[in-house]
Amino acid sequence: MSTVIWHDVECGSYVEDLPLWRSLAASYGDPVLDVGAGTGRVTLDLARAGYRVTALDRDPELIAELDRRSGRNFSMDAVSSQVATLVADAREFALDERFPLVIVPMQTVQLLGGAEGRASFLRCARRHMTPGGALAVAIAEVLDLYEVVDGMPMPMPDVREVEGVVYSSQPTAVRADGRGFVLERRREIVGLTGDMTVEENVIRLDRLTMRGLEREGVEAGFERGGRAHVPATEDYSGSEVVILRA
Repeated sequence: MSTVIWHDVECGSYVEDLPLWRSLAASYGDPVLDVGAGTGRVTLDLARAGYRVTALDRDPELIAELDRRSGRNFSMDAVSSQVATLVADAREFALDERFPLVIVPMQTVQLLGGAEGRASFLRCARRHMTPGGALAVAIAEVLDLYEVVDGMPMPMPDVREVEGVVYSSQPTAVRADGRGFVLERRREIVGLTGDMTVEENVIRLDRLTMRGLEREGVEAGFERGGRAHVPATEDYSGSEVVILRA
């Protein structure tokens, strides 16, 4: 359950990219394949808008929660049936269905283990797409670097209360190295009796540019299909979205 809670705390409130995914679904149609779907932030939004969505994530806890929420949130069976789920690695999945639109929100593609992992994903995605379909991938080319030190104001933490237990995720550093970016967070849990537990969380994003991703897409059999931009907010970095055509 902790995986679900932290995913919701750190990602669940992000909405700035939702209009883009809806717009692409309106242009290309469904079914839509949502890669790195987590607990369904994008999947459920598209399903509520009437699109059929297959949600793919390698974490079975997150997919189980998405299944639960799709049943809880929709009062009509005809709407809840809009969502299908798959527990699989984005670099090696197999479905009988083909998709006119595949989306990869929130820099998920930068978690695939570098160029080799992205190439595996791109080839796999290409095999699952209908002719003329679109693959839309959100990336962060650059991130604002910082490190929290004594006396320095800290970014606002992401906080959520669940059944009286408070979960707080505090960004503490964004560093750059030769391979990409390292994001560090301090996660705190305050229980019902006031007891606190603390853990450090580290995520690495591969370094990737729009031009580089487009080049990799062409090598995997795609054509360049344009670009889009999701602006930054006070709490979240912006994204560049590369669109590749099958």
